[in-house]
Amino acid sequence: MPLRNRQPVQKGTRKSAFFVSAKLKRQQPKELIYVAFNKPFGVLSQFTTELGKRTLAEFKLPEKIYAIGRLDEESEGLLLLTNDDALKHQLTDPRFEHKKTYLVQVERVPSESALQQLRDGINVGGLQTRPADVRLLESEPNLIRRPVPIRFRKSVPTAWLRLTITEGKNRQVRRMTAAVGHPTLRLVRVQIAGLELGNIHPGEWKRISKDSILKK
Repeated sequence: MPLRNRQPVQKGTRKSAFFVSAKLKRQQPKELIYVAFNKPFGVLSQFTTELGKRTLAEFKLPEKIYAIGRLDEESEGLLLLTNDDALKHQLTDPRFEHKKTYLVQVERVPSESALQQLRDGINVGGLQTRPADVRLLESEPNLIRRPVPIRFRKSVPTAWLRLTITEGKNRQVRRMTAAVGHPTLRLVRVQIAGLELGNIHPGEWKRISKDSILKK
């Protein structure tokens, strides 16, 4: 006799994520290390060397830690490094919806319509982004000048956005702004979950607590 009203098995639920996290916790190293690093422009988010490229290996970071949520070579700002696999799972699994905030310099001044497209979610390369929190800044943020200036054209004004997303697709922010007609010129991550970049200078790092990352 066929079964009726049987509920399909749901995959990818928070419950399954909990069991994955519990398994990872049992495999944790004895000393858990958490580091906040301000990644400079032109540095890869990896320790493995590549010919002619700067990497994390030059900054004398603690051993056996790795980056959670990489920044591409041209992007700057907050990079979280740890050996805590359970935290990595929690911060990178989109089901947990941890926020990542960026300061983004774009070509031209976006219209309210363009900003609303970003807020609503936009299709980039066949993938639909989640709604984002975005606002146009009235003035340029107080950032240290990067060693390589952005491309500048006198006839094309620029603007700064503060943009927060809850996922991390490859080069997502750059692809989002390009999709609404405003290519990204400079990208600086300033917050991951509860952790803010603060006054850490480019190329500098400090050890932090897990609580500082997960605080509300």
